[in-house]
Amino acid sequence: MTQQFAERATNVAPTGARNAELADLVRILEDQNRRKLDVITPASALRFREGNVHVEGVESLITEDGVTDVDGIYRPTAVADEGIAEKLRIPLAYLRRMRAENVPLLDENVNAWLREEPQRRFMLRAFRGENGPGMPPAEGVARALLSDSYKLMDNFDMLLAALDGVKQSGHPTRVTGCDLTDRRMYVRVESEAVAIQAPDLLRGYRSPFDGRSGDELPVISAGFVISNSEVGSGAYTITPRAVIQVCRNGLTETKDVMRAVHLGGKHDEGVVSWSGQTQRKTLELITSKTADAVRTFLSREYVEAKVRQVEAAAGKALAEPTKTIEHVAKSLSIGTEAKDMILSHFIRGSQMTAGGVMNAVTSTAQTLTDADQAAALEALALPALTAAAAHG
Repeated sequence: MTQQFAERATNVAPTGARNAELADLVRILEDQNRRKLDVITPASALRFREGNVHVEGVESLITEDGVTDVDGIYRPTAVADEGIAEKLRIPLAYLRRMRAENVPLLDENVNAWLREEPQRRFMLRAFRGENGPGMPPAEGVARALLSDSYKLMDNFDMLLAALDGVKQSGHPTRVTGCDLTDRRMYVRVESEAVAIQAPDLLRGYRSPFDGRSGDELPVISAGFVISNSEVGSGAYTITPRAVIQVCRNGLTETKDVMRAVHLGGKHDEGVVSWSGQTQRKTLELITSKTADAVRTFLSREYVEAKVRQVEAAAGKALAEPTKTIEHVAKSLSIGTEAKDMILSHFIRGSQMTAGGVMNAVTSTAQTLTDADQAAALEALALPALTAAAAHG
């Protein structure tokens, strides 16, 4: 399995992984937890200078582990910029243009709106920068600007609770790949013990990666995706995901997703202890819900029912495949580059049906280096099947 890791600077925690092993994901999450800083702060303590968030006048946290300094400089991620735009009601496209073309104007705009409501409180989620002894404080990373009632359900805690639920379900499974972005964590889990034959769905299909035939290996196994966001980009979810063995395409069924939202009570001002805020009862509930979801999603009856639903539309022959893919891309707001990749995968897949379009979408998703884009495209596979079958 190929792995890609992204680290934005030497003094901050790694923030990304693509197709990583579970052990690598755990290592990154543990390192991130060590550097996390979550603080409830009034707008009066925040300032933009040179496009960065400056925190000034927030009391340090003193514990038996030492002093946690809050004041400092934090470089916003693109996700943090989205939160700033949303909270201050600045059009996001305008904020992005200011960051790209006129940073002093960006500072002026953000600071003007912060001064409008100086007592308004936010949760700032950040990574502390780290430098050696005797060196000046390192620049950190502003990960998100959120509501002061945002409920912390962090990736490491949620992952452990979910894996405990998987274990309690009693199903034999394995983690087949992990992604971590500034927005979300994705952990793909599969059970090859729950596999069904789907010859009608894969008739005539060839893997666009190595040419293997779906007629010779018409097998689909059960699985699911565990996903969570620490920065306000959606709930904790478990989404059923079937895996086509001949090409490793993943087919997610978003209609049956199990979710838990990040809504809670308002926090007091000051540093928030992320581990203390993730309540034990919440984790117990996540474990229980996960076990229930796994028992459902990894049942042979569930997988067979979903495959049979798909087969009826998948067999629809396409008279003009190129026009059909144009129609699918337009109706689902798929960009030109991704549309062209889907067409290429469709041709290599040799399956001139609506099911071929579905498989082309999922195989294209595998090749994307951006994990958020890959997950979003994979989730469009079944809508793409429906649109292709209707267009004919």
